[in-house]
Amino acid sequence: MESKYTAIRDIILKHIPGVGNFPTSIDGVRIVRRNNPTEFLKCFYHPSCILVLQGLKNMIYGDDSLVYTKGQYVVSCTDIPVSSRVVEATENEPFVVLILELDSNLISNLILETKLPRNIDSGVKAMAIADTDSELLDSFYRLAMLLDKNEAEQKILAPIIIKEIYYRLLTGPLGSQLRLINTKGTYSNQIARAIALLKEKYSEKINMDELAQSVNMAPSSFYRNFKKVTRVSPLQYQKQLKLYEAQRLMLSGNYDAATASFEVGYESPTQFSREYKKLFGNPPKTDIKRLAAV
Repeated sequence: MESKYTAIRDIILKHIPGVGNFPTSIDGVRIVRRNNPTEFLKCFYHPSCILVLQGLKNMIYGDDSLVYTKGQYVVSCTDIPVSSRVVEATENEPFVVLILELDSNLISNLILETKLPRNIDSGVKAMAIADTDSELLDSFYRLAMLLDKNEAEQKILAPIIIKEIYYRLLTGPLGSQLRLINTKGTYSNQIARAIALLKEKYSEKINMDELAQSVNMAPSSFYRNFKKVTRVSPLQYQKQLKLYEAQRLMLSGNYDAATASFEVGYESPTQFSREYKKLFGNPPKTDIKRLAAV
């Protein structure tokens, strides 16, 4: 297995122009390199599988502090707010990961196609870490190899290999999480639908009881299960969506704090600045200057 980790890492490093988070020529596949440890940064982990090839990272998910390193993979089943930092990385031995974005429609279809058992909603987390087995690693190795192939070959083979990776994930140690989120009728799937609605209408005023009804849940059950999945309340989740989007707009260089705050639905720039500082630790202008230098 060691040789395949090295081979995947070397292929990835050939396709990374420097430090950062980059798309690849294969849809849904991203690669990340960091040459130095970082401080904690708040972000959203989107539905994805992250294969760690070198280095070590620490992630705060609710009250849980998770560490993942080479030989492990992370599954995020839906959009989850977290704090994370790279712990081990140097220029000679950078932190390197391969990220596969997860398509919930394809996963749901595969669950039906393979007739995998439906789990009962319990304390299963929407984000977790597991050790990579040889079959999953082999699938990722063949996916990484495609980065060196022509577009026609990628277009034909990538969907086949990605479907195999989905199957390995669904039948692996973190499969329960993926099956719950992507199986209609489970509490977790109803929360995933609510999250999709919040993302679509993040800048609007939303009545959370009405949101609960829209996904066929009683308000008390909705609030309880929403926090179980995301580790925050629905109102906190929407607020973070607004603030992360405002941060993205300001980083683009086309928005200052006031215009970004109005764009994401704030009526008061003062309230926006106060809530931004509470989440990110710095006022908007200071924070954007810091992030731009990273």
